[in-house]
Amino acid sequence: MNRIIFTMILLAPLAVAGCSSKAGTASLGALGGAAAGGGVYEYRLNSEMDRIESEYKAGRMDKKEYEARKDQIRRVQIIK
Repeated sequence: MNRIIFTMILLAPLAVAGCSSKAGTASLGALGGAAAGGGVYEYRLNSEMDRIESEYKAGRMDKKEYEARKDQIRRVQIIK
């Protein structure tokens, strides 16, 4: 979660700078949109990881299923 926030903070000035330039507006807008989309994707994966962890701790999921789901989420994460 902290990595996502840190990445968004680093990319925010690029989006603002893109608004003032004539040539870079479209490319920086696309970059900002991609970063926002990636951030939402990572946030969703993090929420899913928290959900399966709470299900495992509550006893609604066995260790084998928990490890399989955790591995699946880690394989699709962009930020590791």
